[in-house]
Amino acid sequence: MMKQSTQLLAAAVMGGGLALTAGNLQAMENASFNYVGSWSSLSLYQNFERPFWEDHLPEASDGAVSTQVTTFDQMGLGGGEVYRLMGRGVLEVVSTVAGYAVQDAPELEGLDMPMIAPDLDLARQLADAYKPVMADAMAERFDGAQLLAIVPYPSQMVFCNAEISGLDDLAGKKIRASGRTTAEFLEALGAEGITLNFSEVPGALQRGVIDCAVTGSLSGYSSGWHEVSTHLYPLPVGGWDHVVTAINGDKWNGLSAEMQEWLMDEVATNYENAVWEAAVEETREGIACLTGTGECGRGDAGSMVLVEASDDDFTNATRHLEETVIPRWAARVSQQWVDRWNETIGEITGITASR
Repeated sequence: MMKQSTQLLAAAVMGGGLALTAGNLQAMENASFNYVGSWSSLSLYQNFERPFWEDHLPEASDGAVSTQVTTFDQMGLGGGEVYRLMGRGVLEVVSTVAGYAVQDAPELEGLDMPMIAPDLDLARQLADAYKPVMADAMAERFDGAQLLAIVPYPSQMVFCNAEISGLDDLAGKKIRASGRTTAEFLEALGAEGITLNFSEVPGALQRGVIDCAVTGSLSGYSSGWHEVSTHLYPLPVGGWDHVVTAINGDKWNGLSAEMQEWLMDEVATNYENAVWEAAVEETREGIACLTGTGECGRGDAGSMVLVEASDDDFTNATRHLEETVIPRWAARVSQQWVDRWNETIGEITGITASR
């Protein structure tokens, strides 16, 4: 009788006729996941990644799922290593900023071009449209890995320890970029894109080694960037720095169809959607905490000058994307990926990529 019930459950799930619940999991195998998350000090990990993997999954499965949770920085790893290690089976489930892994998978850069999505609603549309492309790229580049989630950090804006009044004033400045396409965008503006570890930025701003740096509003506040910079340009010059979660292909294929379905649903509903919904408020609160304009519930607010974006800023940003950033990216990938970008992100934005 139990065998028959299990077969009926599997048939219903595969046919889309039965939602998986914790009670259904009693008919499935137990599962364990070792999860390596993103930066341990930042809100994404503290408020979403760790609670989801450490607490929610075991509770939602009534104990059928067990987890071990850490982060790449706690392990002493660089953020760009974790996909390679996941692909080789050294790590099981990992999350990192997609931009950290573009040397291994340049297709990932197509998700998050600088200034292409000025607001979060458009950023979500682009991420949803490009997700199947990202999934295929992850599988191809990292030995059959399965993509689980794409989530944003708050808007990746510019912190300057120098007076600026708009996008054009970044010309001539040394700016820590958050990724390769951001560096190319900054260079198109006439700035110098600098590669610098996130933890080194406050000291570099204070000493004048760099003039400006790009990160998320709340990340910058949490790391004290407002104490060593004076002006804040709030539009996503660095995009949204999407964090992509993936699972090793052999680990994924070793799960039953029921467990795969249940895990994907839990990730989408209780992690992915939750982060997207919070990103607007976290961006707003980060700006409030950095500038002292609005309510800051995370500590003492800073007094940075908030720089207003002009219509010319948007016009110039689009021009640099079309003339410089997107063609350079297209030259790094094969034509099939360019075509798929045009069919997804290009279709939504009206921008065409060509090699």
